[in-house]
Amino acid sequence: MDKEKEKGEYAIILEHVKKDYVLGNERVHALRGVSTKIKKGEYVAIMGPSGSGKSTLLHIIGCLDIPTSGSYFIDGVDAVTARDNELATIRREKIGFVFQAFNLLPSMTALENVMLPMLISEGDEKESLRRAKELLKIVGLESRENHRANELSGGEKQRVALARAMANEPLFILADEPTGNLDSKTSEEVMNYIHHLWERLGMTVIIVTHEPVVAKYSQRIIKLKDGVVETDIGKKVFHEHFDNEHKMKIK
Repeated sequence: MDKEKEKGEYAIILEHVKKDYVLGNERVHALRGVSTKIKKGEYVAIMGPSGSGKSTLLHIIGCLDIPTSGSYFIDGVDAVTARDNELATIRREKIGFVFQAFNLLPSMTALENVMLPMLISEGDEKESLRRAKELLKIVGLESRENHRANELSGGEKQRVALARAMANEPLFILADEPTGNLDSKTSEEVMNYIHHLWERLGMTVIIVTHEPVVAKYSQRIIKLKDGVVETDIGKKVFHEHFDNEHKMKIK
């Protein structure tokens, strides 16, 4: 497949991506040559133990950081050579972020938190209000829209964060350990909402997680180890492996 056609088919193209950090006199190799492609509308989980490079990879995918070497294209744009203002536009207009710590403004209501990205992008206030209400309804929080963020439970905060991530109709949802601060029941609820939004709106979803039960919602699992791709498998293979492991634990 030629490069231009490839850029049209794939939302994400990473080739030989390396990322080093200098800590004092030591150079840390967070990524040691990651190559992978993610199709438009695909739902992918990135897994791996602590220190495997999964959050570093997500930061590069989200244009929050750039590789030390290698190439990275997002929606056909060369993110390595792009200027800072171009990367800022990509983050603002094409990517919705969901973080473990929610990152809501505690003094603002749920509705105001969801409206904020649209207002920052100079969206019409009336339309921003309408869309924020619609998104909160989709995540089951229409009755909590006027509650301040610090009055919400952890699961409700994450659902508000998810609605906020969808505010500017992004092409990508990037989630970094989105259930890390939640109990198992609430985690399942949040993941069901993410899956529902993916099915309904068709954006590309990439989730970093160390939890197999979270990864099970995805179509494909990329597992990192020591900064490289250890395995890249489809949903069916992963589910069979997970189910067999789960049965063994029950026994």
